[in-house]
Amino acid sequence: MQTDLSGQPGQPAPSAPGVWADVVGQDAAVAQFRRAASPGGSLAQAWLITGPPGSGRSTAARAFAAMLQCDHGTGCGQCRACRTSLAGTHPDVTVVATDKLSIAKEEVRSLVMTAQRAPATGRHRVLVVEDADRMSAGTFNVLLKSIEEPPPATVWMLCAPSAEDLAPTIRSRCRLVTLSVPGSDVVAELLRRRDGVEEDLALRSARAAQGHIGLALRYATQEGALAARVESARTLLGLRGAGEAVLAAQALVERATAEAKEHADQVALEEKARFLRSAGIDDGKVPPSLRSQVRQLEEDAKRRQTRLVRDVLDRYLLDAHSVLRDVLSRQLGTGAELVNVDVTGEIEQAAAQGTGRITLSLLEAVQEARERIAGNVPPLLAVEALLTRIAVSQR
Repeated sequence: MQTDLSGQPGQPAPSAPGVWADVVGQDAAVAQFRRAASPGGSLAQAWLITGPPGSGRSTAARAFAAMLQCDHGTGCGQCRACRTSLAGTHPDVTVVATDKLSIAKEEVRSLVMTAQRAPATGRHRVLVVEDADRMSAGTFNVLLKSIEEPPPATVWMLCAPSAEDLAPTIRSRCRLVTLSVPGSDVVAELLRRRDGVEEDLALRSARAAQGHIGLALRYATQEGALAARVESARTLLGLRGAGEAVLAAQALVERATAEAKEHADQVALEEKARFLRSAGIDDGKVPPSLRSQVRQLEEDAKRRQTRLVRDVLDRYLLDAHSVLRDVLSRQLGTGAELVNVDVTGEIEQAAAQGTGRITLSLLEAVQEARERIAGNVPPLLAVEALLTRIAVSQR
């Protein structure tokens, strides 16, 4: 019998959609998870969940974890086990997420130690690693033994954009589940149902986000975010010379740096406050024996800011890619629906002035800029090179 959050018996809840309510556009993956968790299913002890950014990898992993812990085994979404698993408070579900450049070996070693413990209250010990692609080769080696021979009740879930982002020794020992980019309509429906977003705004935000659920929510709820995206698209299509391109690149990198610094500073303040509370320090004076730990928090903040700058710029480059893809679509006459409907006029003009061959080369240049930034090329140089190439092509 089900026990609700108050500890009183209740009736079992229906299995659908339950814990899977926020996993949209992934019917095949959900069916695979359900089969594995069913009484007669084959539950692998290591899973690799892949999919494009924003497709819902971590959401799917958390939902699967909740289903494995569910009091009824159905993923009802209402029992204590389901609700605490989804909320991140279940004692047997551990989630590791990072907004820094990489996941440290120390974090993975701690996970491996946790994996060896028997479940405290649930049926499984579940460990979810978001952005597993941010582990180094050395970190993968720390994880390998636990993935190869986990205790009987332990289940690992690694999330990454693609299987190739993980070491072959790791991915060969995991069962692969691949998510797809959800359609704009299902993302818009999620925003309406879950977040109360008005219908037209939800659809515009989902279309602009190109299936990225987190980005769609940002566009729909953060004031000025959608308008800023439209303005960036107009600026991109309006570049007419190298001078304009250099100024636009500088402004873009400065905005990205400011946005990243604001977020990183806020997180750093919260982490330092938590550390001081845990150390019993209420006057702000850190004794010499703890100063190295405070310095480590400061170093983490710097790495976090570096990563966030890259993420913000990558978001812009993906937007630029969608604008150029709309231009190419018009040049080729595919009849496909535009992603950037708010700049239809500018897209039509750019399509008329250029050729499909040139636009295709610019799309390749955007991807090259993304790879350069990911490969530690100074962001300003990479963005300047890209925008200059676009500006010269639009003269």
